[in-house]
Amino acid sequence: MSLLEDLTKSLVDVYAKDLSPKEQEELVHAIEVLADDQKYNRFAQFFPDEGEYRRELYQKHTAFFDAGREYMERGFIAANRIGKSEAGAYEVTCHATGIYPDWWTGHRINHPALIWCGGDTATTVRDIIQKKLIGSDILDMGSGMLPRDSIIVEKCKTRRNVAEAVEIIKVRHASGGESTIVLKTYEQGRATWQGTEVDFIWVDEECPNDVYSEALIRIMTTKGRIITTFTPLRGLTDLVLGFLESSQETDVEDPVHVTIVAWDDVPHLGEDEKRKILARTPPQLREARSKGTPTVGEGLVYPIDPKHVIVEDFIIPKFFKKAYGMDVGWNMTAAVWGAWDIENDIIYIYSEHAQGLAEPLIHADAINARGAWIRGQIDPHARDRSQKDGEKLFDDYVKHGLKISPANNAVEAGIFDIWERFTTGRLKIFASCTGLLRELSLYHRDEKGKIVKKNDHRLDSLRYLNNAPPQAWSYPIDPNKKKNVINLNQHAMNACT
Repeated sequence: MSLLEDLTKSLVDVYAKDLSPKEQEELVHAIEVLADDQKYNRFAQFFPDEGEYRRELYQKHTAFFDAGREYMERGFIAANRIGKSEAGAYEVTCHATGIYPDWWTGHRINHPALIWCGGDTATTVRDIIQKKLIGSDILDMGSGMLPRDSIIVEKCKTRRNVAEAVEIIKVRHASGGESTIVLKTYEQGRATWQGTEVDFIWVDEECPNDVYSEALIRIMTTKGRIITTFTPLRGLTDLVLGFLESSQETDVEDPVHVTIVAWDDVPHLGEDEKRKILARTPPQLREARSKGTPTVGEGLVYPIDPKHVIVEDFIIPKFFKKAYGMDVGWNMTAAVWGAWDIENDIIYIYSEHAQGLAEPLIHADAINARGAWIRGQIDPHARDRSQKDGEKLFDDYVKHGLKISPANNAVEAGIFDIWERFTTGRLKIFASCTGLLRELSLYHRDEKGKIVKKNDHRLDSLRYLNNAPPQAWSYPIDPNKKKNVINLNQHAMNACT
């Protein structure tokens, strides 16, 4: 006996004595209608206004949908079991049917759409994407995200050579026309992603760069959208790095919007379930599975757990000395500020600045605003660079009031010193320095052991700061008295010099 039959019989048995035969029949019919709605209209059950899994508890998901209004490319980089494929199937359903919930503020397609959905192989496409969209039984379509009455079953096309696999799904659009969803694979290669103009593309899990590039071309003339949903178990692949770099750099013409979703961002995973999943996960993949954080294992320059270096922001005591490091460039200029607790020999990175495509005056104002008395260690190549004829960057910054000196640019030695401070608990980063923390998680070496010079502007600034000699660090100055606010502890200074 099925669950529905069992439930129906139980209810009828309980209320039989109080209901007429006709009322019993109506009760059975109502239960069947309710069950059908639960099974064949899952779309209506997602992101409700109220309840245990109400929409407000899935803010990362709705922010991802909303970003489609402005961004052509979006990446949903997520932990396992947080509903990333459901998010992809949900948006596909909206565009294919032309039916959007009242709260929807993202991209809309007001005509029958051509949609491509791609996955690794024909088997994984069948078991993941196809199942999410139409359900697990192709003879009873409609138990997936697409409502049963929206699927034109007789016009759907199965895939050859793969049992129970569908290649084309035809969907009724609210305008009266028909949308077409084509299920594609990466194993088919770039050639099968060529040809026609497409309105929307959902890439589930990472795909080869050549396939992704071809997919992008398909939406250019339609002003369409492409989304990628995946857990970064492969680490910092070219696709992941491309997403993260584009989402951070200011000089990218068409940036990618990236949403990173962790277990803590969703309400439907219990603590016991999380523990069980982690227990079955290799240590090197736990950050990716639980937080959606891409890692590269031994390839990371600083393979440390962020919780060991992050501290909550606090008011810097006046007896901490301060300094900053600064990396310069037209595409990006960055600086990080440190406060040195001499007694315990701990450096706290408490502030950061990063901006691209701006004149030195803009950066100088931002730096002086944090304390014009603080001395900085600047990229030594600033003495060689010029953003306007006849004037070096170094001189330009000095003219704008910065108290700077050329930094010690020792790379490997500087990295080793930072690593030693991290591992001994003598270098901490304020939680508000999110840009630096992001760079820390991406900073890696290639297969030949060379540091990949991307996403490192703040980290270069940190290295300049950490390489600074003790005399480059200053105590706060009282502008009224023109002298140190406190008496210097000469014993402590001598101990550190």
